[in-house]
Formats: sequence, structure tokens, C-alpha cells
Amino acid sequence: QVQLVESGGGLVQAGGSLRLSCVASGRTFSSYAMGWFRQAPGKEREFVAAINRNGGTYYADFVKGRFTISRDNARNTVYLQMNSLKPEDTAVYYCARGRTSDYDTNSRRYDYWGQGTQVTVSS
Repeated sequence: QVQLVESGGGLVQAGGSLRLSCVASGRTFSSYAMGWFRQAPGKEREFVAAINRNGGTYYADFVKGRFTISRDNARNTVYLQMNSLKPEDTAVYYCARGRTSDYDTNSRRYDYWGQGTQVTVSS
């Protein structure tokens, strides 16, 4: 069983920054793609960013140039650096482990999920 634990959320003013972290249990972290998704109140969960086992990255259009996903396989950790935050970025952010080594924007392609961390951006 794989467990994912997110941290780093909080309240920040528009234009500010936060760095989310997600630590995974298990010894096979480096073999899988990892992704970040978010869900705002009353909205469906949406893809934010993903990184494959080799470090290749992919972003949703609405975060390109503002967010950066990275991973540290030695620490079983994936990060999401969020800069120039906007009120519309307010959501619960979830990390997830992909079913394969390649990233995907479809949440059904991820098999393990963290509990989520709240990000609130005030205007």
C-alpha cells in the first residue's frame, strides 16, 4: 500500500508563493509518474501538473509559467512550486501517483492519492 502525504498549503495574498510537498511511502517511487490535481468548491477535480519518472513535465495551460513541478527520488518527494498566485487558484490540492512511468492529465490514470492540502489565495 502506498501512502501520499501533502503539506505546504495555507493562506497567501494574491501574487504570493507557496511550495507544496508530497511524500510517498514505498520503495518504487522513482518508477512512476506523479501528478498534482486541484478541486475548488463546487467544481470538478482538475489536472494541474505532472512529472514522469525521467523528470519530463507537463502543465495545465492556466498554470504555465507560474507553477513548477519537480521530484526528488532520493526523498520520495514531489513538489509544486506555485508563484504569482491568483484568487482563482484557491482549491484543495492533491498529489497522486500514476499507474505508469508516463504522465497523464486523466485522473483515472492515477491509482494512489493523498488527502489534500488547502490553498487559499486572498485578493
